[in-house]
Amino acid sequence: FETKPAGGWRWLREDPPDWRVRGGSLEIRIRPGDANTVRNALVRSAPDRRQGRFAIEVSVTNLQRPRQQYEQAGLTWYSNGKPVFKLVKEFVDDQLMIIPGRKPMTNDTVQLRLVVSGNSWTAQFRPEGKGEFQTTTTGELPPPASDEISIQGYHGPPKAEHWVRFDDFRIIKLEARE
Repeated sequence: FETKPAGGWRWLREDPPDWRVRGGSLEIRIRPGDANTVRNALVRSAPDRRQGRFAIEVSVTNLQRPRQQYEQAGLTWYSNGKPVFKLVKEFVDDQLMIIPGRKPMTNDTVQLRLVVSGNSWTAQFRPEGKGEFQTTTTGELPPPASDEISIQGYHGPPKAEHWVRFDDFRIIKLEARE
């Protein structure tokens, strides 16, 4: 993200005043809404998980501490245009945590990692992008069908400006043993 999202990305319900690129990082204002009404979701084709194991990674930094119940930012997996799974840092019952798995997260920055293969996923994270990835949980995805991955956030406060910075997005093909 040098000046704008690179080719291959598209906006879902774009609201230009609520996103910006600063210092090579994408920043999105977290607005009210939910998985089906999210604004400023940046979406791209996901890797073909029939072709092996892939890791999708992004670093997420809250520029203002979340205070709104269910305020969240991270990755969402789409199948046939519908959100089916998320890996996010979320504010739940006065605590920040990684969802799914409900793992406590006190750091402003976290690196999220979603590993997909065939019909399975593994959700991982590491605070401040340091150390080994910690697995929160695993699960199943529907059969491959127009899969996409997004960077997004929602359930933000209606009046306060809560911005989230997204850095270092990448998709990596993994070896069978990684």
